[in-house]
Amino acid sequence: MTGETTVRTAVRIHGRSAQQDAVRALLHGLPARGGHLVVTGEPGLGRTTLLQWAARSFRAGPVLRLGPGPDAPATAEHLLDILREVPGPAPVLVCADDAHLWDTPALIALSRATRRLRPAGPTGVLLAVAGHRAADPDFAHLPAVRLDPLSPLVAADLLDDLTDGAVAPAVRERLLAEAEGNPALLHALVRRLSPAELRGHLPLPGTLADAATLAEVAGDAPAGRCGDARDLLLTVAAAVRATDGPDADAGLVLDAVRRLRPEPGPGPRPAPLPEQLALAGDRLRFHGALVRRAVLATAVPDRRRAAHRALADVLETGGDLLPALLHRSWSLAGPAPAPRLADRLAAAADGTVSAPYGLRATAYARAAELTADAATRAARYTAAAEQALLAGRPERARPLLTAARDTAAPAAVRGRAELVRGLTELRDGPVGDAHQSLLLAASLLAPDAPTAADTATLAAADAAWAAGDLPACLAALAPEPRSTLPAHLNPAPPRAAGHLAAAVREHRVGMRAMLEGRIDRAVAPLGQVVERGRTDDCPEGLLRSAAAALLLGDVDAARRGGARALAAARRLGSDALVPQALEYLAYAELRAGRHPQARTHAEEGLRTALRAGQRNTAAHHRAILALAASIEEEPDVVARHVTAALNTARRHGLAQVATLAEWATARADLGRGRPFDAADRLGLLVLPGPGRGHFAVWRLAVPCFVEAAVLAGRHEETREVLRDFAGWAAFGADPQAAAQLARCHALLAPPERADGLYRQALARHDEAGGDFERARTALLHGKWLRRRRRPREARGRLGTALAGFDRCGAGVWAAQARGELRALGALSDGADTGTLTRLTPQQLRIARHVAEGATNREVALTLAVSTRTVDYHLRKVFAALGVRSRLELARMVEQAEQAEPVEKTGARP
Repeated sequence: MTGETTVRTAVRIHGRSAQQDAVRALLHGLPARGGHLVVTGEPGLGRTTLLQWAARSFRAGPVLRLGPGPDAPATAEHLLDILREVPGPAPVLVCADDAHLWDTPALIALSRATRRLRPAGPTGVLLAVAGHRAADPDFAHLPAVRLDPLSPLVAADLLDDLTDGAVAPAVRERLLAEAEGNPALLHALVRRLSPAELRGHLPLPGTLADAATLAEVAGDAPAGRCGDARDLLLTVAAAVRATDGPDADAGLVLDAVRRLRPEPGPGPRPAPLPEQLALAGDRLRFHGALVRRAVLATAVPDRRRAAHRALADVLETGGDLLPALLHRSWSLAGPAPAPRLADRLAAAADGTVSAPYGLRATAYARAAELTADAATRAARYTAAAEQALLAGRPERARPLLTAARDTAAPAAVRGRAELVRGLTELRDGPVGDAHQSLLLAASLLAPDAPTAADTATLAAADAAWAAGDLPACLAALAPEPRSTLPAHLNPAPPRAAGHLAAAVREHRVGMRAMLEGRIDRAVAPLGQVVERGRTDDCPEGLLRSAAAALLLGDVDAARRGGARALAAARRLGSDALVPQALEYLAYAELRAGRHPQARTHAEEGLRTALRAGQRNTAAHHRAILALAASIEEEPDVVARHVTAALNTARRHGLAQVATLAEWATARADLGRGRPFDAADRLGLLVLPGPGRGHFAVWRLAVPCFVEAAVLAGRHEETREVLRDFAGWAAFGADPQAAAQLARCHALLAPPERADGLYRQALARHDEAGGDFERARTALLHGKWLRRRRRPREARGRLGTALAGFDRCGAGVWAAQARGELRALGALSDGADTGTLTRLTPQQLRIARHVAEGATNREVALTLAVSTRTVDYHLRKVFAALGVRSRLELARMVEQAEQAEPVEKTGARP
């Protein structure tokens, strides 16, 4: 212990919104019908905190708090007697904490009482049950919610809440890495440190999450009932340490236990599996990570080393060199360097390229710990950080980089460290800082590792691009002077490295030419990058291919490259690259006008980015989701994603994200018939001035601005930006631009020219594809025709627009088309969506329940699906029927079923 700090209690529950929603649903329905809910999770994840929050939130009646020991009722009748003592018919909430610790009679009483609640009034039972052990059959019949470890981003918010943000960056990284998302462990680690240690003025303890701290949080959960059970628990915990996952091979563990506890006779006695473990197929795992860590940390040191030695012996017999060397290294006594073992471990990590990134990171880090030479130690810590970043573990990479920086190292090693640091910040930090780190990396790497220097330079350009800094982007892409070294001192790189260097160089040259407006010089090198993507099998090369295709406007090639990059990243276990591949896929779908597909990729990309601790990448996905939702009748969804995206964009300087998010808000305004608001917002993005949007994005918003400005009577403001947009359309990088330009000219043209321009725009849409943009043009043309008293032609155009909007799920725009058709008398008020046969069977069931007044959560419980599934289908229902509220939906369901009865069990075949 190094002294304790008085730590603030967190003022809010972090990262538990889904679990709080489930508890709210129980509390909301309790006065009418009672209910039950089990909250489960391993120690430290907040079961008791959630029960306390529920007790504070319940206002409809009394709360009965029960716990293990003397607070537990002895019999079911005893519990029922307690409930009967509550006066009157008021609802009662029973909060039973740590029910897994209750003795058998109390458990039986509780289980029976959950089925026989008091007759006088409704009762709700909220149970907290440990998740580090097998599920208790007494509660298997009850609905449950599980508490999982916090994501890195949520854990960082909790740390700021606990410390008011007064933690040094390096200390922050260590704390988050050690806590592994466990709130109680994070709190204990912070409390353990002195203020000087938290601020980085004093060095941290060598082992931050030591045995005492882990034991404090885990309680008695790691305890085994006997010596055999303790050895099995210890061996599983030790085995998992040398894997890149939560489990270990059961055969390996049992062989190691036999060596650890040799039994006389034919073999060890069969024993029941300890409750802390689960067996799935041939894999053994703990129910929770904290208990596993506590088992390992609190074991007797000699016994722990013996377990690692036994595992090493078994693995060496089987030829598994890398994990065998890791276990051999952990079997050593004392912290003294072991240079020979360190060299073997690093060599095995170098040679086992098929090993998971996380395992290789562990091997390099352990080799660094055993290395005496400072420069070599720094190189190995840097290699460990590289692998951790590829594994999608930036919170693990940052402390490793700190360890590498604390030691002397040659320029090439420092350059590699800065490259990793810059890439980490590019995905999860201020992009201005990332830009500077990557430029420094390029300068340090240039003499000895030119290919890596080119990679750093291209990444620095990516950082400047994200920041919207065109001069910095061009400067980073500027050609470097050729080396003046003699040929024998500047040898040609190996073939593979030369292939990589050529691809990076071509991307760099083509990207600079594109940004300078010299498309004739950009097409060839970028085309080469795209072409290499047809045969490349590494995710980095495929991502470059997708990015080059987007620059050229070849959305099909971008989709192909992104899909292959995603498959390659998943195959290699590179969790860091999966969100980026999904980002390119989503952008390609968005550029092609396929908003539902873009939304699907962005939703998955957001989840993977948050899991990988990549706030910047998550912000990009949120901006895409906002744009996708802006064409649907979902203003709340747009606002939620825009708010989250802008929050990160402003803190980290993400100009591209900010521009996309503002555009999404404006497009939602335009779709909902608010052109003045849309024109005001879009004017800030596209009109000349210091507040203009991102240099590569603002032109994409020009067609929306022209439409909004014309509707708002601000024609003159469109002239200059439209000339610029004409140049962009001629550029050829956006397949929709030529058709959009003709549409913009039609909006501004006199009547004698407008009709021809609309028809020209529609013809170009037919060449480019994309339902949404074509439907928008058809809608504007149909409006124009209706106002010029050409109803037959208008009806055809508006019907085409409506079909296009329906096909791509653009509910808000479909409502405009229906309004125009209604004004023509071509769509009756009572059947403006046809009938409910437009819905799938699941959508129809959900629509009927909602029309009857059920909430989304109540529908989910009735249909035995998740709330997210109900939300998704309800969005589709609103889009298909063209309604804007639950009240409109109820009216439409009632009208449709009166006019055209539909079987209760079906819809469209």
